[in-house]
Amino acid sequence: MRIHIATDHAGFELKNHFVEVLGQAGHDVIDHGAHEYDADDDYPAFCISAAEAVARAWQAGQPDSPDTLGIVIGGSGNGEQLAANRVPGVRAILAWSVETAQLGRQHNNANVVAVGGRMHSLADATAIIEAFLATPFSGEPRHARRVQQMLDYEAARPAGSGENLWLDAPN
Repeated sequence: MRIHIATDHAGFELKNHFVEVLGQAGHDVIDHGAHEYDADDDYPAFCISAAEAVARAWQAGQPDSPDTLGIVIGGSGNGEQLAANRVPGVRAILAWSVETAQLGRQHNNANVVAVGGRMHSLADATAIIEAFLATPFSGEPRHARRVQQMLDYEAARPAGSGENLWLDAPN
């Protein structure tokens, strides 16, 4: 599996751990930074870069059986998830447990996981990431329908228009 990974200073050590461990496990890990510790760096550019790479792979491949996923790490994971979700085609989840990581893949066909490096022990963060990577999308019709609704909205909404196609639609 190809894994795109990114962080800022808050998840720097955890990201380096995953680059090494996932690479040793046979994954093709692409590190989008940060490449050195800088307490003043900003996560959006790193996370957006990783998310764009995941989105490109999914647009070119088979989204129901992806061979490319993303991991974004920060202090809490909140901002990193928000940054990744700015990229069309990305469905990033904030996972705080093995169960939320699995549900994000099974029910939402998430392709990027955000983890808070300051929120979990190394063992817990590793279990969350491993669960995300190992869990496939269920493909159940109700989940596929919901994912498709999000994709349809994303495709129909003019970028930056401020128009909400769902709430502003005539009854």
